[in-house]
Amino acid sequence: MGGSSRVERGQIVATVVDRTPPRSDPVLVSTIRSSMPEYLVPGIDHRSMDRTARIIGVPMDLGADRRGVDMGPSAIRYAGLGPHLERIDHPCIDGGDLAVPRAEGSDPDAGGPPVGSAKFLPETRDVCADLSREVAATVAEGQCPLVLGGDHSIAMGTLGGVSRNQDVGVLWFDAHGDFNTPATTPSGNVHGMSLAAVLGKDESDALAWAEAPNVDEANVAIVGLRNVDEGERDLIRESDVSAFTMQDIDERGLPEVIEAAVDVATAGTDRVHVSLDMDWLDPTEAPGVGTPVRGGVSYREAHVAMELVYEQVGDDLAALEVVEVNPILDRHNETAELATELVASVFGQQIL
Repeated sequence: MGGSSRVERGQIVATVVDRTPPRSDPVLVSTIRSSMPEYLVPGIDHRSMDRTARIIGVPMDLGADRRGVDMGPSAIRYAGLGPHLERIDHPCIDGGDLAVPRAEGSDPDAGGPPVGSAKFLPETRDVCADLSREVAATVAEGQCPLVLGGDHSIAMGTLGGVSRNQDVGVLWFDAHGDFNTPATTPSGNVHGMSLAAVLGKDESDALAWAEAPNVDEANVAIVGLRNVDEGERDLIRESDVSAFTMQDIDERGLPEVIEAAVDVATAGTDRVHVSLDMDWLDPTEAPGVGTPVRGGVSYREAHVAMELVYEQVGDDLAALEVVEVNPILDRHNETAELATELVASVFGQQIL
């Protein structure tokens, strides 16, 4: 917990540079190049993320306890998501929004788990099943799903779809662990259970439908953790998930933490899913979120992290989802605008 025992990529780079032979020995150079990881070989652009991004909106607020996050997809689009991607020449199409039932028309406790609490569970299951099918179809068409929430419960649908036919690592940027189960949750809000459900941690099987087929917890990295409920703290500690807290970022530096997290997510996997909860940022930077927690990353740190994801993951990006934007709590759509900027950084926007 709080770090990774894997060798850091920065150390590998230094070793390779120090031992690169003179150009006058082409045979030895060729031998070394053939043994180097692809991302270190000169002339190979591992960052060539040219798959079309397909926007899938999920106006979901059933997993949260504050209304307004269902307007997140519209707010992000209004903030200029499409034009941002057009400016960096990244192909993008908009698949519209999935249908989500209104909370007023449902009983939050109907169809709940046998033990504990999980509000709006049947409705959440149905929405996530629709999203899973949509994401799987997008992947099958050779496109990259760009999923807009909505609350973080939608990650169960995104990961269920993107991992159907490939091994997927996960970079989970979030202030919270989202590692509760119906038995440990203090609120019953499913957005706080999504990562645990994806990894099959619910012993009651009420969320068994959410377990992702090809996601190994050893390939999951939570980044920016700083607010954890007591019950989920034990579950995270007992798991093989790598959790990088804000203390880790303070002590080790953001670039080192991101490299370590990417190492976790890419070890033996085909692609990497990035789940970006906007409450990962400090609320002074992203005020329009439902569960703000002080002490998050800054505006520039968030961009650096997404730029590093682009550089180190590149075309191995399985999907990107952005969640928990709540326009009701926002100031002049600041959080949605920041979300569009961070998406552009993941897809390759550079200063120069």
